[in-house]
Amino acid sequence: MEKASNLDSKMYVLDTNVLLHEPLAYLSFQEHDVVIPMTVLEELDHIKDRKHDVSRDARVAIRGLDEVLKDASPEQMLQGVALPSNKKAKTESRGRLIIVNDHLFADSISGLPGNENDHRIINCAVHLQKQHSDSKVVLVIKDINMRLKAKGAGLKFVEDYRTDQLIDDIALLTSGYKKIEGDFWQQVGECETEQQGRDTYHHVAKSTISDVFCNEYILDESDHFAARVTSYDDKQITLKDISVERLMSHTAWGVKPKNVYQGMALDALLDPSIELVILTGPAGCGKTLLALASALEMIIEKGIYDKVIVTRNTPEIAESIGFLPGTEEEKMAPWLAAITDTLEVLHKGDENPISSRNYIMEKANVQFKSVNFMRGRSIQNAVVILQPRIGDILKFLPPCFYWPVEKVKRISKKIDYLSYSEQSLNNKPLLKICNLQEKYNTKPSNDSIFWEAA
Repeated sequence: MEKASNLDSKMYVLDTNVLLHEPLAYLSFQEHDVVIPMTVLEELDHIKDRKHDVSRDARVAIRGLDEVLKDASPEQMLQGVALPSNKKAKTESRGRLIIVNDHLFADSISGLPGNENDHRIINCAVHLQKQHSDSKVVLVIKDINMRLKAKGAGLKFVEDYRTDQLIDDIALLTSGYKKIEGDFWQQVGECETEQQGRDTYHHVAKSTISDVFCNEYILDESDHFAARVTSYDDKQITLKDISVERLMSHTAWGVKPKNVYQGMALDALLDPSIELVILTGPAGCGKTLLALASALEMIIEKGIYDKVIVTRNTPEIAESIGFLPGTEEEKMAPWLAAITDTLEVLHKGDENPISSRNYIMEKANVQFKSVNFMRGRSIQNAVVILQPRIGDILKFLPPCFYWPVEKVKRISKKIDYLSYSEQSLNNKPLLKICNLQEKYNTKPSNDSIFWEAA
């Protein structure tokens, strides 16, 4: 294996759990060398035949590595094979994918016992660090304890794999609305206004508001002006004039907003042109209440949709809904008690709230579904409320957004982060995201925007 030529070069050693977390992770290090120890390949081989999702990830990783190395000779594999070009790469330089037989290295290099796979991978990284002293050798792992072991064994650079996380601190996100200092109209020069039915649209210069997103709300300090960005280009921004009074006048199934933030949430939830609305916020701020009230309003009162489908990812202890007696909905009911509780709150003034809840669930065709059976379904003319568990990446969600869609409104309570591409400019925005920890798009040309619903 040739030595790196300067201190700017990096060599990344990938652990097995990185490839299981993202099977094509080696493509994220385009301009640097990527090392796969032989022990990693052995672990992938042992995992690929298990009957779990992790087995699929292992097979994808193995097939991906084979695609890169299939035409390489044993000597070329040891020297390194050029990584495939990636459009996301910021430089034209391409690193190499290298397979290293870590069984050849003595255990004394790191001082860790050699009978454990983790120790052999750490031992490989320490060996490369000594062999390539003029290069930065980085061990990339997802295991915290293994990171501590690696540092204790003398490895200088140990990192977590964070390429798939754009933002990991919710405080760093935009709020989803901009508050302009002073009076907004005092800062606008020329403005073209047009009337489309009951709605008024203003076309203002792009320089008036910086860094806007489609569906982002604009407020000022007058407590009267409110608008939503419907489209923009290099020259101008199109604003839909809403006003704070109109936001606060929204009503869904008897529920009225208590503040302008809930008013913005209802405005987005009740707009059929916005396919996806994602609400986040502290417990008790009204996420589930607003979502369910809006769903009932659009189904029963307005007749826009036909049914409500509620789903969530269950805890690991209940990853499978099991084979105990009962229908899918009966098994999912305990995990979706927040929905039934909210229905009772909406009808607490009735003579018999429980009977009212059951009646509304039947009339609105509220269905509880398991995530395990959501993939591949074609759901039409429905409101889908997703209630993922906070703290885990919602792996089932991205495929769901590619369902064949016909007037489907999807409402999600909270998602921590999703690793999907950032897109731009669109004159027909379909997405409204509330304080989501990553940009995500339902369609290839949608803008993502962030805002608080509490």
